[in-house]
Amino acid sequence: MIVSIHQPNYLPWLGYFYKIANSDVFVIQDNLLYIKKSFINRNTIKTPHGAQWLTLNVLSKGRSGQLINEVEIDNSIQWGKIHLKTMEANYGKASYFQEYRDQFESIYQEKWESLADLNETLVKLVCEMLCIKNVKFVRTSELGVDGKSTNLLINICKAVGADTYLSGIGGKKYMDEELFEKEGIKLKYSEFQHPVYNQLFGDFVPNLSVIDFIFNEGGSNFSNFKDNKE
Repeated sequence: MIVSIHQPNYLPWLGYFYKIANSDVFVIQDNLLYIKKSFINRNTIKTPHGAQWLTLNVLSKGRSGQLINEVEIDNSIQWGKIHLKTMEANYGKASYFQEYRDQFESIYQEKWESLADLNETLVKLVCEMLCIKNVKFVRTSELGVDGKSTNLLINICKAVGADTYLSGIGGKKYMDEELFEKEGIKLKYSEFQHPVYNQLFGDFVPNLSVIDFIFNEGGSNFSNFKDNKE
């Protein structure tokens, strides 16, 4: 069984979903410290002026040290309408925008308190759009595991019964690979190579939010870029 682990980012990039697609279990690390100005509450889209942040305002005044699953969205701002209008302004002429627009609108029309809940819901919606199936979602806050760095990852693997951990390539910088071997857990690194696909507004810009791919290429085309689970 293959497991991958990541924080609940807002409309993440394609590589995030590549990991999910090549996993049997995807663990959402929702009980880590929330970091301001990270991908947890924002991501980038393409505009006529280049990449632009699409940001969710959250309640942070007097709330330092919050865990991700404690962060609340600032609903004094009509962020749902703003984000949908921003999508329409920049992707309204994209080939698949109309096909997926209403699904995003249905989520943005709801009142969300928890940032983690919203992000998880959007990730699951995008998985449906990308035809990613048969992946179980679990939150670390539900597992009751502890530890730091590599030990925490190994404990999560054990808690969900995984024998293989699929890591992003950045994990090479901090993980103890020998510890995985010692614990009998196979360590794999994601071999995602960002595809070049049709975009609006000039030269191709990689590493944007997944919605750039969905609106321009359509979700079913994602199958061309994922591996088969082993």
